[in-house]
Amino acid sequence: MIEVKEVLQDAEERMEMAAMFLEEQLSRIRAGRANVAILDGIKVESYGMMVPLNQVANVSTPDARTIAIKPWDKKAIRSIEKAIMDSEVGITPDNNGEVIRLAIPQPTEERRRELAKQCGKIAEKAKIEVRNVRGDLKDKLKKAIKDGLSEDVEKDAEVSLQKTHDKYIARLDALLEEKNKEIMTI
Repeated sequence: MIEVKEVLQDAEERMEMAAMFLEEQLSRIRAGRANVAILDGIKVESYGMMVPLNQVANVSTPDARTIAIKPWDKKAIRSIEKAIMDSEVGITPDNNGEVIRLAIPQPTEERRRELAKQCGKIAEKAKIEVRNVRGDLKDKLKKAIKDGLSEDVEKDAEVSLQKTHDKYIARLDALLEEKNKEIMTI
């Protein structure tokens, strides 16, 4: 027989993972303000290995429209520049020999709408995952009735599962709304 509390705990953990996925993906979307998270996926060749950018340089935002990258080893400046050019960031780096600067352009109204649409698609993926978790667990609970779980316990578990589902869907909506507000603010 299944342990209902464990099943519900597992569901909540999986839904939390979907929320964390959404937060991480939204942080990588450029909204017109300098955000070092857009460089998180960039790997740089250093001493024959591919390593994350933040392990070979100090990445900071001196102002709202600029990201500054100061490599710890000045020889790495070329490989950092190449990694940024090859990435999907879409910004051409400017290098003065010591520091690489990325000037974040102000997005147009059309670009803002595209970004909002992109955020919506990512949020929908996270919502689908939350719904799938709910569906999987409902199926487990239905099968558990056949294995001897009482219907009252199953109904209570379903109500609890639905509350957890609603809480995470609301959280995902709030994250999306916050990001859309950030994107649409000039």
